[in-house]
Amino acid sequence: MGVQEGKVALVTGGRGGIGRAIVDRLQREGAAVYAADLSEGGSLNDAERGGSNFVRLDVTSESDVIAAMQQVQKDQGKLDILVNAAGIEIEKTIEDTSLEEWNRSFAVNVTGTFLTSKYALPLMRAAASGGSCASLINFGSYDGFIADPGLAAYCATKGAVHALTRAMACDHGPEGIRVNAICPGYIDTPMLQSFFTGDGSGGDGKTIDQLQQAVRDVHPMRSYGTPEDIANLVNWLASDEARYASGQLWVLDGGLSAQVQQMRL
Repeated sequence: MGVQEGKVALVTGGRGGIGRAIVDRLQREGAAVYAADLSEGGSLNDAERGGSNFVRLDVTSESDVIAAMQQVQKDQGKLDILVNAAGIEIEKTIEDTSLEEWNRSFAVNVTGTFLTSKYALPLMRAAASGGSCASLINFGSYDGFIADPGLAAYCATKGAVHALTRAMACDHGPEGIRVNAICPGYIDTPMLQSFFTGDGSGGDGKTIDQLQQAVRDVHPMRSYGTPEDIANLVNWLASDEARYASGQLWVLDGGLSAQVQQMRL
């Protein structure tokens, strides 16, 4: 029996790199999982979907979010776990970022987190009424503490998610709802691969392999993370073992932000 047996989970961005790993892990641990995303991912076969339920969801659309939560209400009557993993990244300085791009970044990364959390709360209260806490997990970033070059809007949105996480933890802890944020560093996802080819990487003519190795080398652990590393932390934060964990920003970056980069020789 898995640690999430009998629980109901919804994961936004559930067909993306990190989101898919989270969906798979929670499903293996016994939860009934809803993978919410813009598309189901036509290349996935039934085994790769892991038996999860797909919900089409644009996190910037209030009507989409309401419909998704209504479906969970109809099917399950509660929601024990909400993971806000949907996100986008724009690789530009503020000077090069258009107002449309700025607003789009905040719409997905911040407003999307606000909307899904807002409309999930009644279902999460229902889950918490059984005596165990419900768990709401947002996605910040180590870029919400420090900054990579050329990611101004992304850094700003993740700082906002960090502050929102703390506020929600204070507001809804008395209702039996724990709220935390996971703050990844470099994780091997399609978003990271696009960063290697974008202006933000500071590539200076290096090959993709050289850039990837340079990123590994700058970490104390000499590697970047995998979606499964993130899913492991999500699984713990969503479990009853983490009953006293709330209002925290959990950095998972292989020690990257623990060191002073200028001192590396």
